[in-house]
Amino acid sequence: MASKRLLPSLSPVWANAQPLRVAHTRCLHTSRLSQPRPVPPPIPITPDPESFLRIIGRDLVQYADKFPTWDSLFTLTSVQLKDLGVEPARSRRYLLNWLKRYREGRLGPGGDFKHVQDGQALLGIYHDLKTDKKTVVNVPAGATPAEIPAEERAKVKDYLVRGAKRISGPYATPTSDGMSKVTIVEGMWEDRLGQKVDGGERRQAEVRFKRRVAERRAAREAESGR
Repeated sequence: MASKRLLPSLSPVWANAQPLRVAHTRCLHTSRLSQPRPVPPPIPITPDPESFLRIIGRDLVQYADKFPTWDSLFTLTSVQLKDLGVEPARSRRYLLNWLKRYREGRLGPGGDFKHVQDGQALLGIYHDLKTDKKTVVNVPAGATPAEIPAEERAKVKDYLVRGAKRISGPYATPTSDGMSKVTIVEGMWEDRLGQKVDGGERRQAEVRFKRRVAERRAAREAESGR
C-alpha cells in the first residue's frame, strides 16, 4: 500500500525530468602518419643526394640540384616533387619507392659496404684457417682482409668466392693484387623497365581486340576469295 501512495508524489518529478545527456569527450591521438618519419642516415655508397639519385638510375640524377640536403630528399611528398619539376609521374613513384626501400634497408649490391673511396670499393677474401672458410669482405684502401679487426670484418652480400681466389658479384673486377674492385656506376641499383608489348596496361586489351577483329576479317576475306 505504501508503494501505491508514493507513486502519485513521484509522478510530477518524472514528468518534468529531462533526458540525461552524457557528454563524451573524444580523445584525439596524433596519427603516426602525421608525424614526420625519421630520416635514415646516408651510407658510404650513397653519401649524398646526388650519389643516391645516380645509383638508382632512371636519369634521376638530373634532379640532384633540387635536393640541397640529405634530409630534403626524404621529406618531400609526391606533390612537392611535382612542384620541383620531377617528371613524369612514374619517375616520382619510382623515387618514392626507392626511398621507402632505403628506409627498410632493402638496398642493392654494395649497400652494406663500409669502405668506399672516390666511387670505388675494394673487396678481398678472408680465409679463416680454423674453419677453412673463405668469405668476401670490404676493406679500406691499402689494407688487407687479415689486417681488419674481427669485429669489423663483416661478410658482404651479393659477392661470393669462386675457385681459389676469384670474387664473383655485381660490377666486381679483379685487380693486380689478388683483390677485386667495385666501381659505383649510374644505374647500379636500377629496376630495369620491361619492354611494352601491345602498348601499356591500359591499351593492351584494346590493341589485342582490334588485332583479333582484323585477323578474323582477313580470314573471312581469304575464305571468300577461294
